[in-house]
Amino acid sequence: MKEYKSLFKNLYNIDENVTYFVNICEKSLQDRFDELSDISQYNQVKILKAMQDEKLQATDFNWTTGYGYGDVGRDKVEAIYANIFKTEDALVRTNIVSGTHAISLALRSILRSGDHLLSITSTPYDTLQKVIGIRGNDPDSLINSGIEYSEIPLLADNSINIDEIKNNIRDNTKLAILQRSTGYSNRRAFTVSELAEAVSEIKKVKSDLLVFVDNCYGEFTEITEPTEYGVDIMAGSLIKNPGGGIAYTGGYVVGKKELVDRAASFLTAPGIGKECGLTFGMTRQILQGLFMAPKIVEDAIKGAMLFSKCFEKLGFRTIPATDDPRSDIVTAIELKKPEILEEFCKSIQFSSPVDSIFTPMPWDMPGYEDKVIMAAGDFIEGSSIELSADGPMREPYYVYFQGGLSFYHIKFALVNVLNNLNEKNLINI
Repeated sequence: MKEYKSLFKNLYNIDENVTYFVNICEKSLQDRFDELSDISQYNQVKILKAMQDEKLQATDFNWTTGYGYGDVGRDKVEAIYANIFKTEDALVRTNIVSGTHAISLALRSILRSGDHLLSITSTPYDTLQKVIGIRGNDPDSLINSGIEYSEIPLLADNSINIDEIKNNIRDNTKLAILQRSTGYSNRRAFTVSELAEAVSEIKKVKSDLLVFVDNCYGEFTEITEPTEYGVDIMAGSLIKNPGGGIAYTGGYVVGKKELVDRAASFLTAPGIGKECGLTFGMTRQILQGLFMAPKIVEDAIKGAMLFSKCFEKLGFRTIPATDDPRSDIVTAIELKKPEILEEFCKSIQFSSPVDSIFTPMPWDMPGYEDKVIMAAGDFIEGSSIELSADGPMREPYYVYFQGGLSFYHIKFALVNVLNNLNEKNLINI
């Protein structure tokens, strides 16, 4: 439409060649976009049926005070999560402060001194490295608590080394961990089928070995979830995909009842477990966000795919590539130069509905080894299902772009990024 092209030019001084370039790239993706719509529709009906199965009522949005005894809505949320993820039980709480906290909670509740933790998908995400103790020297890390740790490197093509699983499982291996999303790495997210193959091999070698999946950024990107293929316990964050950009905070742990109960006891106290814990009136937001999540995830992936397509056309490497399978909402772009990474993030910040007046700068972010630059103008602070971009200031200067509550907002941000880089002669359109 001529109207929005002129709007871009008049309000934001966008070069019409940039808008034209993005539109051409978008048209080439229509078949892939149709596939994403099918996945979104499937997950929408799945979530609707779970809410109906658990007889969700308007009165469930009421909440208690104090200890939180008898909070029917809280229990209903957890029953709905267990239904969706096809697990025996779920723990969905506002006092789980992040995805890292949810993962740490699951690991710590299972592992004891002398146990062995094996990472099947190479080195975990940066923040989890301090939890485990492979970086830093926190006295409360898993390693400093007497837990052994080892990992299996990925193959040269960044796939899971299935053949090496049997050679790395020990007599005392208690838990195998798999990370679905890319994290700050140079690989694409593992698909559910790839994770399922690894889980199958683990169970062949040692049937009682517990399997954990870090599901952050992966929810509702496919029609099934890892817990449908033998995963014993899984965790994620409510300010990523399943919160739909509405949940203020929180995280979830789903899986076998015994393991969820242990996580609950670790979160509160033995003997208390799931029976206590305030929702602070967030039951409505948590469930409304969950209900909206499939469409928002669809738009986030469409936007991420459009970013990949445009930057590939300009000669940059993207992970995943446009034609690769998608199993999370993150796109990594190898920018090679620190100034491109900084300008990219500045453009994302400028394109945000909140805090657009601020300029992101690299800083020493807790939990990370290198300085990190982060751009996010979110309604919910730190919500990475909303438009955001970040990256460590280290070679080859990957930017990790994710989120966006609507495709149109993501597309506008892309136009801004490309226009800014083009004006500064960092790219040529």
